Amino acid sequence: MSRPPVSYKRHRFPPAIIAHAVWLYFRFPLSLRLVEEMLLERGIAVSYETVRRWAVKFGRAYARGLKRRRPDQRSIWHLDEVVVTIAGKKHWLWRAVDQDGYVLDDILQTRRDTRAAKRLLKRLLKKQRCPPQRMITDKLGSYAAARREIMSTTEHRAHKGLNNRAENSHLPLRKRERVMQGFRSPGGLQRFVSIFSAARNLFVPSRSSRSALATHLHRLSAMVRWNAVAGVAA
Repeated sequence: MSRPPVSYKRHRFPPAIIAHAVWLYFRFPLSLRLVEEMLLERGIAVSYETVRRWAVKFGRAYARGLKRRRPDQRSIWHLDEVVVTIAGKKHWLWRAVDQDGYVLDDILQTRRDTRAAKRLLKRLLKKQRCPPQRMITDKLGSYAAARREIMSTTEHRAHKGLNNRAENSHLPLRKRERVMQGFRSPGGLQRFVSIFSAARNLFVPSRSSRSALATHLHRLSAMVRWNAVAGVAA
């Protein structure tokens, strides 16, 4: 079933400008004020607060419309968690990526234990609809305990040196965290990362096709897809 088109009703700026502003914010390590400045350079006078509201409202709508990767039982899941401090309190952002670096899911939790690992695996199975061929993690024991209960037939390799793909997937978000001077609330981070990962999945080519020409064509195709989801004519 197709999703209804994104509605820009009661917004005075054209959809193309809104889609471009949201794309700038989620695709590049830019603050809201820098996006405001870049739009102004193009003759578009809009406040950073308006950009923020666009990012929240339309970013979520665009992310819902972006095509997800089809489930594949031959896939390999790389799982990892990274600490994020919000208002002086530690939280853990749990992430799963596949063998190409495609982000399968992100979930922010206050715990770093078996219960949290089980919640991540359950979400992944619900979204992917099938277990992977192999699961790779660091040596955190919570992953092994959760796998035994939820995906007992899936091969599990626990080795820090094998999990660089998941660990490296945190780097783009770390850059954004510095630009934004941290995140203000757990809910705000969860909303942001769901859109941020969807945009990154769309625009970053897979590791198997990174020649200059393949990357160029991939980005052109991604921009066409972004505009289609946003309801903007190319």
